[in-house]
Amino acid sequence: MEFQLHILFITDNYPPEVNAPATRTYEHIRFWAEKGAKITVITCFPNFPKGKIFDGYKNSLIKKELDDENITVIRVLTYISQNSGTIKRIVDYFSFAVSSFIASIFIKKVDVIIATSPQFFTTWSGSLLSFLKRIPWVFELRDIWPASIVTVGAMKKGFFIKMLEKIEKHLYHAASLIVPVTASFISYLKTKGINENKIEMITNGVIKENFKPIPKDRDLYEKLNINGRFVVGYTGTIGMAHALDFIIESINSANKMEHFFFIFAGDGAERKRVQETAANYNLSNVLFTGMLPKDEMKKYISLFDAALVNLRKSDLFKDVIPSKIFEMAAMEKPMICGIEGESKNIIEKFNAGIFFEPENRDEFISKLEHLRKNESELENLKQGCKKLAENYDRKKLAYQMYDRIEKLVKEGR
Repeated sequence: MEFQLHILFITDNYPPEVNAPATRTYEHIRFWAEKGAKITVITCFPNFPKGKIFDGYKNSLIKKELDDENITVIRVLTYISQNSGTIKRIVDYFSFAVSSFIASIFIKKVDVIIATSPQFFTTWSGSLLSFLKRIPWVFELRDIWPASIVTVGAMKKGFFIKMLEKIEKHLYHAASLIVPVTASFISYLKTKGINENKIEMITNGVIKENFKPIPKDRDLYEKLNINGRFVVGYTGTIGMAHALDFIIESINSANKMEHFFFIFAGDGAERKRVQETAANYNLSNVLFTGMLPKDEMKKYISLFDAALVNLRKSDLFKDVIPSKIFEMAAMEKPMICGIEGESKNIIEKFNAGIFFEPENRDEFISKLEHLRKNESELENLKQGCKKLAENYDRKKLAYQMYDRIEKLVKEGR
């Protein structure tokens, strides 16, 4: 009988949530199922980013769904926090670690466990299950916790953070394989004494067929009364790491920038505050759409003349590669970026965008004006976007990760 790999995947983000972690997980496991793998996903009931259960769902003890012949999704009861307050969110995260662990105990004949971060506590569940079931586990490292929560100011360095750092180091050593999403994370892991042989970098990417360039949606263009203005768009999570308050302050300081129209499509812990700031300044050229279905999101993206990619100025964020850069590239949207480090290197390599120093107001405004006035450069950047997307094909990356996991399992049999 032919060997069928059974993967237990633990993640607190999964469709119908539409954030980057949910999309990455969903697309990866669909490709793995095509390869013949059986996947059981343990997740919570959809609530991101508002911390409110989606319509059609109820936060019940357990619910089993069949996504595909080879994909089973098991949703478990968790404490749901409305994304406000560090303590509430920690309880939210920890409750998922507990409930996912309990539910996973009853999943039979598993060959390997994958636990993805953030959030950090998910990997605790993966590690304990690996010990209990005596099977390997894979740490998918998408963010450096707990360092990132200190960087954005959510918590101060102290006893609790030091304790989490010790647990973090233990988890790295306990994992059979670590899958970081950036090369910078590999350097970080080496500082923790991790052998490079058990590291396999799998970057984020894009399924190009899902993000094809499309003409501007004329009905939406007219509805928003854009009137020939240069459209700058932001998509995705609006959180502490993204420094969109800086963007709003810049727009206000530059006499409201009447030649531009700004679209912020997404939601998150900081949206209400940032949106209120824009309203207080009476910025009539700024629109917050909230969370949108993917098809509706593409209509808004079609209007973008340039896509904004922005992070707070911090050495930690030099290691971060926002997944939106691959989607914007696939839709051939030139990027204006307040980022440094690895993601900047990628965009520069393919000439897919221009840059300003993070949180440098004068430089941000200057680069915006430069793009607006240079149509030939915009066209060149579009070609660069096309090349970038071609080099970060999600299917190839998913197969690379699958092959490494399958090898890990077969070596241990």
